Amino acid sequence: MNYDGRVFRGVSTSDSGGVSSKTLFRYHQDSDVRIGHLLGLVHNDGSLEFTYHHINVCGELMAGRCESRARHENGRLMLDERWQWLTGNQEHGTSVVMEVDE
Repeated sequence: MNYDGRVFRGVSTSDSGGVSSKTLFRYHQDSDVRIGHLLGLVHNDGSLEFTYHHINVCGELMAGRCESRARHENGRLMLDERWQWLTGNQEHGTSVVMEVDE
């Protein structure tokens, strides 16, 4: 599955997830070189496996990893995500993000 150019908005997340419906995720996928805040793999079944990093509103550098499975709902691509922080308290949780038109 090609995720290049797709934009997702947070739909739901666990309490410690740190994202909301105001959070947009822009996916970029290239053949040989991947540069950005999310770096990962698209497996043959369309699932995603990636690591990510960001600086939050408190100025903290956060990093984590995530596995996502794609599904379609009401004509939209949805990603069901299982994630874990690799920094801080290393909590884990689940999120759902939905492809949106900007």
